[in-house]
Formats: sequence, C-alpha cells, structure tokens
Amino acid sequence: MLSIKKGTLEAIVLAAKNTFPNEFLALLSSKGKNKIRKNKIIDEFVLLPAIYGRTFSGIRLDLIPYDNSIMGSVHSHPYGPPMPSRADLRAFRAMGETHIIIASPFNLDSFKAFNKEGKEIKLKVIE
Repeated sequence: MLSIKKGTLEAIVLAAKNTFPNEFLALLSSKGKNKIRKNKIIDEFVLLPAIYGRTFSGIRLDLIPYDNSIMGSVHSHPYGPPMPSRADLRAFRAMGETHIIIASPFNLDSFKAFNKEGKEIKLKVIE
C-alpha cells in the first residue's frame, strides 16, 4: 500500500497555507528504504522554481530532476474541492504516477490522492 509520512503531509499542509490564496505545487519523493513499488512511502516533497497563481500553478518540466525517487506531484486547490481538473489530468500524465491535491481548509483530512490517470487511490498516513 502507498503511504505518506505524517510529517511530510504536515509540511504540505503548511506550504499550502503559506501559499494561499495562490496554488501550491511541488513534487513527491520517496527517499526511504522501502523501495518495493507497491509499498513506497512518500517521505518528502521537492520544491522547484514555480509560478503560483490563484487558479493555476506551473513548473517547467525540464527542471524536474532525473531521479527515480520522484513519484509524482502535490498541489493545492485554494478555492475548490480536491478533485483533478482537465489541466491537472494532463499534468499528472507528465509528472509521475502518484498525485495529491490538498484543498482548503488545508489540514490532514482535506486531501485526496490520484494515479496518473486521475483515478482516486488510497494513501495511508503513517508516523
């Protein structure tokens, strides 16, 4: 099962709150010891130079590091539910296999995870 460390999710919550009223965007990474594909643990997020706007965010894809620990992306929806838009679905296909959208009020319960096709997946929060 795919998991995320609680501390990583708490840092994502804080980043989304600090970027509000704009969207927040970062990459998800698994640097930990558990590298079995289906049991990966998201244990950090990677910030790249980005554009943050009220209804969009973006990074240059050529800045994504070639690193097999990069799993996908995380971004916030300051003004809507944590469901992917058409633009999100296009970005999902370009940025990895696992994606998180966190929505206002930006807390440990206001996020959803998706695969690169936009299908909601289970993401377990661990200590």
